[in-house]
Amino acid sequence: MVHCKNQKAPERIRRCHVDSGMDYVRILRDLREDADKTQTQIAEVLGTSQTMYYERGANELPIHHLITLSKYYGVSTDYLLGLSKER
Repeated sequence: MVHCKNQKAPERIRRCHVDSGMDYVRILRDLREDADKTQTQIAEVLGTSQTMYYERGANELPIHHLITLSKYYGVSTDYLLGLSKER
C-alpha cells in the first residue's frame, strides 16, 4: 500500500512511501546473513566502513550503494527497497 502526504499536491511532487511491512534495513540484513557475510565484508564491497553501513538505519542508503548491492545480491533495487516481493 502506498501512503502519500499532501494528497492535494500534484502527483509528481507528493511525498510517498510504500508500506511494505519490511524495510530495506531488514532486507539488507536478511540478504547479508543468507550470503554468510559480515557487515565488514559488505562494507568493503561498498568501499565504506562498517560504521557507515546501513543496517543500523542511522544512515540513508546512497543510490550508488543501492545499485552495487542490487548487483552483488542479484536482486532488483525495488526488492531491496521493499517495493516488490520479486527478487
